[in-house]
Formats: sequence, C-alpha cells, structure tokens
Amino acid sequence: MKLTNEGIQDRASWENKGYKLPQYDREKMIEETKKNPAWIHFGAGNIFRAFQANVCEELLNKGVISTGLIVAEGYDYEIIEKYNRPSDNLSILATLKADGTVEKKVIGSIAESCILDEDNEKEIERLKEIFRAPSLQIVSFTITEKGYKTRSYMNKVVGLLLERYNAGKLPVSVVSMDNCSHNGDKLKEAVTEIAAEWISEGKCDKGFLDYINDESKMAFPLTMIDKITPRPDDTVKQMVVADGVENAEPIITSKNTYVANFVNAEETEYLVLEDKFPNGRAPYEKGGFIFTDRETVDKTERMKVCTCLNPLHTCLAIFGCLLGYTTIHDEMDDEDLKRIVTTLGKDEGMKVVTDPKVLSPEEFLDAVLTKRLPNPFMPDTPQRIACDTSQKLPIRFGETIKAYRKDAKLSTDDLNVIPAVIAGYLRYLQGTDDEGNAFEQSPDPLLDELKALSPEEVLKRTDVFGVDLYEDNLADRALVIFERMQGKGNVRRELEKL
Repeated sequence: MKLTNEGIQDRASWENKGYKLPQYDREKMIEETKKNPAWIHFGAGNIFRAFQANVCEELLNKGVISTGLIVAEGYDYEIIEKYNRPSDNLSILATLKADGTVEKKVIGSIAESCILDEDNEKEIERLKEIFRAPSLQIVSFTITEKGYKTRSYMNKVVGLLLERYNAGKLPVSVVSMDNCSHNGDKLKEAVTEIAAEWISEGKCDKGFLDYINDESKMAFPLTMIDKITPRPDDTVKQMVVADGVENAEPIITSKNTYVANFVNAEETEYLVLEDKFPNGRAPYEKGGFIFTDRETVDKTERMKVCTCLNPLHTCLAIFGCLLGYTTIHDEMDDEDLKRIVTTLGKDEGMKVVTDPKVLSPEEFLDAVLTKRLPNPFMPDTPQRIACDTSQKLPIRFGETIKAYRKDAKLSTDDLNVIPAVIAGYLRYLQGTDDEGNAFEQSPDPLLDELKALSPEEVLKRTDVFGVDLYEDNLADRALVIFERMQGKGNVRRELEKL
C-alpha cells in the first residue's frame, strides 16, 4: 500500500487493515484551498500533523469546512522534500491509547506544502501569493520559542506580512501555537522589532507598524497547547510495515530531524485560543479547539504548569533519575511514585489550583494520571524532563507554596510531597543514584553553580525556588528529608514513608 493520492484509491486494502481514510473529495479540497487559502501553518513537524491537521481532517470529513491547510517549513526543508511531497502531503496518524490500542488514520487535510527559502524564487513567490489572498484568516506557528528569536527565520515571515500590508492592509490573525508562556506576545514582539528596524532603515513606511499594532487588522492571540507527539516509534513503524505500507522507514534529515510517513501521538490534546480573528475563522471548536478570552487562556496555562501536569513531570524526573528509571510510564508502575504524584496533584495542588472553567482541573489531572503518564506508547524519559530543572522549579512548585502562604486556611506544614521533591532535588545535585552509582545529570544552566554550593546555600536561592524557603520551615523540613536520603536505598525508604 502506497501513501499517495493514487495509492489510497484502493480503499479496501487500507480499510481492511483498520485505517480510516478521507471521506471528502480531496482533489476538490486541494483546488479550493490553493485558490482561497484560509490557514497557513509554519512548522511541518509532528505536533502539527497529529493535532491541527487532524482537527481539520475531522471537520472536512463532517462537511463543516471545505478548505484544508497549507504548511510551510522554514528550518528543515528536507521535511517537505523527502516526506511531504513524495507522499502527496498525506500522512498516517497512529493515536496511541493508554489501554494499548492504536487508532490508525490517513490525514489528507494538508493541501499544499511550501518551503520558506529566499533563494528559491518560485517557492517565495507562491508564499507571497498566499499572503496576498483576501481569504487568508490564520497564519500559525509551531517553530518552538527559539524560532521567534531566530532572526533569519522571522525576517522572512515579516517580509510575507509586509506583502499582506501592501496588498491593502488585509486583516489576519498571527497565531503562535508553541508550548511557551504568553506565546502570542513573544511572537508579536519579534515581528514588531523587525518592522521597527525596517522602518528606520527605509525598507517600508511607518504605516506597516501601525498595521501590525492595529488589532482590527492583525491580532496575535495567546494560546495554550498540550499534546505529546514523540519522534517516530519503532513499534509503530513495525505495525505500519506489517500492514503493507511502503516507505515507512523514518528519515533522519541532515539537520537531525526524524520524520516518517506516520506520526505517533497520545490521544489527549488541548488547544485553548484567545478568540481574536479579525478576518474571521471557521468553527474549529467543532473539532475540539476551545476559544475564549485572554484571561482564560492564561488560567488554563497556569492550571497546567503550576498544578495538573508540569509539577508531576518534575517530581517523576527527579526521582526517576535517582531510582534508575529511563521511561516515565515505567515510573507509573512503581506504586510509591504513582502514589506520590497522585498526592501531589490531587491533594496538595488541587487545593490552590487555578480553575479556568473552560477545562476542568479535576478531569485534566485525571487524564494525566490515568491516560497520559502511564501510556506505554509514550517513551518520554525522566532524563529529558530533568533538563533545566532549576528554571522550572519556581513555576512548578514556587507558585503553589506562595498560594498556601497567602491562604489563611492553609499552611505549608500540610505540604509533604513538595518538601520531599525539594529534598530529592538536593539529592539529585549530588550526582549519585539510590544505589550509590554515579549518573549523568541533565543539562541545566545552573547545574555546575548549584553543585558547588552546600544544600543550605542552594535552599537560599530564591531564583531557583521562586520563594524564600526559610520564610517558614520548608527549608528545614527539606534538609531533614535530604539527610535521611543519604546512603544506599534511603531515597526509596523516604518515598515509602510519604
């Protein structure tokens, strides 16, 4: 079975193997999308293929929308050249469920793929055409926070926005869908900085900056996105190959990007968007997107990073490294660790959780504990999550400590897991696991500096913990637990007591 327009015409072969195929006229969709593009997305990576493209696929299948997506890649052109175009922009989505089942689906919603390469006149001219189209409503991004700081990339994006300005100040929404705080503000900051420089250099007139800052013309909504899409998994590859799909071997590009004609992803997904679309939008809420106001987007992010997901991840990362685990899902088979992260979320965190109303914190947390963290298909590692821990602790634990101190009905004396995690971090900085074996600590900008300090000095670092741990007895409690964690097997013994 070949993943191409011609190959999927043999519907019986695909459907007999359990694949769901596009239920719409794909040729007609491609023609209409090219003629009247509504949404172009920068970043042809796995999360886009598994999430945004899948939502559009569902809406096309239901007849809710008639145009699909255009994807553009500005960093690794080989993704387009070696995967998208040979597959006629089709993709296989393997949704990996916590119960061990796999849902297989061919995604056809990507109508066209482009390369953001200034040296390729044909590619750039096509992108300019798209940006001059009055029908264009959304320009979105999953290029990582680092991408907005990459001047060569953003120069090309701003150049395309200038095309839209010159075409008659046409309205559009410029949407960061990257997993970073206040993503829309960071994207706007990058765009306005370049535009201001161009004006001072005489490359464009002042009206361009006015256009960017006019929310009735150009909006930069905030979003909160949450979905795990790991690199192509070997188990999934073997399944796809066994089904008879050709060319399923992942490609590693010269820029070390792993791509394949399939994407494996977890079933849980969230995209909450500030509802600012000056040129209108399709009813994407019918595909699961949540549209709301700016304050609510902030609240959903705070719910996730301060209570319902990120603190649990960091707890598992620290103790996973100390106990010799190499996958998060294996940690969730450890009764001590499972009990601790459940207590951290449901007991300690939920007392001060921010409730955004559009998502239930209890349901979100329950999905994390029962579907996401234990999912055997999600090969995430404590070592990866332990990267930059010193930068994560202020938000993931410091905010909860602040909330306990602020609430007259609560006391940090009631926190048991959080001081144990802090003690675990001190123990992690020693670089030996619970069996006394040295392990390689994950990259962190403050790692060497903190390792050179005494535990008492580390606990004084308000920049690391986001609060003064000596303001009450949290620091002293963490030190006592840390001392008890010294010696072979004593990390495990402390966890057993919690």
